[in-house]
Amino acid sequence: MIHLETQSIQEGEVNNLVQDVPGQFFNMGRTIYLRFQEKLSGQDAAMVTFKINGNGEVQLTRQAGQMRSRMFFIANRKIEARYQTPYGMLPLETVTPKMSVSVSEHPDSGQISIDYELLSNGRKLGQYKIRLHFTA
Repeated sequence: MIHLETQSIQEGEVNNLVQDVPGQFFNMGRTIYLRFQEKLSGQDAAMVTFKINGNGEVQLTRQAGQMRSRMFFIANRKIEARYQTPYGMLPLETVTPKMSVSVSEHPDSGQISIDYELLSNGRKLGQYKIRLHFTA
């Protein structure tokens, strides 16, 4: 089971979303994968995958129809991201000022907390927060 809380702030507008969804958990060596469907009102469901590396780096992939994004999060780093639209690739960057990842065994469970900014061509598009708790 996955408990997901997200917050986005874009142009002064705040959006909060809380979801409890079933998901899949895979452990391959020191890498953990979480996969689930995110349901947004008025939109197609998106397939979401979190990849958590053994060193604490996180990759987030979302795909809904022809839209696909891949973002990378490392604390205190700016990293290129990819956002594929039907009209082509949109260059993005993530800046992650605050992030923590905690994973436990027996039972497999964990928490991911990421605060990040999304940039396009040096312009800030918004501020975002992800709070994810999972239990396998």
